[in-house]
Amino acid sequence: MRRADLAALTAFVAVADNLSFRAAASRLGVTPSALSHTMQQLEEHLRIRLLHRTTRSVSLTDAGLRLLDRLRPAVEQVSRALDDLKGEQRHPFGRLCVYVTYLAGATVLAPVWARFLSSFPDVQLEIHADVAPCDIVAKGFDAGIGPKDWAAADMIAVRVMGPMRVAVVGAPAYFIRQRPPRTPDDLAHHSCIQYRRAADGALFEWPFERDGKSQRVAVEGRIIVNDTDLAVRAAVDGLGIAYAAEAVVDPFLHSGQLVRILEDWVPCYEGIFLYYSGHRQVPVALRALIDMLRTGHRSAPAGGLLKNRLAAD
Repeated sequence: MRRADLAALTAFVAVADNLSFRAAASRLGVTPSALSHTMQQLEEHLRIRLLHRTTRSVSLTDAGLRLLDRLRPAVEQVSRALDDLKGEQRHPFGRLCVYVTYLAGATVLAPVWARFLSSFPDVQLEIHADVAPCDIVAKGFDAGIGPKDWAAADMIAVRVMGPMRVAVVGAPAYFIRQRPPRTPDDLAHHSCIQYRRAADGALFEWPFERDGKSQRVAVEGRIIVNDTDLAVRAAVDGLGIAYAAEAVVDPFLHSGQLVRILEDWVPCYEGIFLYYSGHRQVPVALRALIDMLRTGHRSAPAGGLLKNRLAAD
């Protein structure tokens, strides 16, 4: 069926319900003359008269009555479908797929997911965590959460975590054997937990900053990982010094499993952003998640998920 046919049949039902071109035109938001022309084209297309017209009244022919009897259930079904869809726009529903960094999953989503799912019981939350950016539109994700540079230029990015510092840490037992470094250059004499980037396979150089001057240090060590959790675990086990986001190591600093070094040298990063395509209608479930994240309320402390997972080992 052509779109024009559907529009003409919808107009026919409106005329049949009102038995008035003027009233039907007002309901449809068109002029009476335009509506009359549409009915004329429909009758010509079907090669059958559907309406009796006089200057004072409109009535249905026998063929028009038969057509209306068949059309009305379909029109009502379409109307209910549209009403249901409008209801979903007010009530989050369906699957919400989000692509995140491991850090964003632990520090942004995990603290609110219980409250989110409790607030919106008809939403299913699917989370995919990885260490490298991807084309979230091509992969079918509704949104991504990570550093701002993961978002394409034409995407909308919403801050969901403020600027955050990093921390250079090691276990107390490690520093019993090795004197803590006083400058980044001193790391050359230490075993460091190296991190290999998934995007290009290169080893991550540790950025430092002080008094407006910045530097990057290529560290050495016997362990190389591609996951922040493992780097922190290795540091907790006394295997070397790790470089990680402050939110990740905070639980271990509070418990005394790790101690912080080089505090005057660590930089501050822009934070974490939720990003999504600016060319699509925003799903209601995604809008609800954004609103919840932007309130800043947390149902659990950041890093708690990491703390519990490592403590269980």
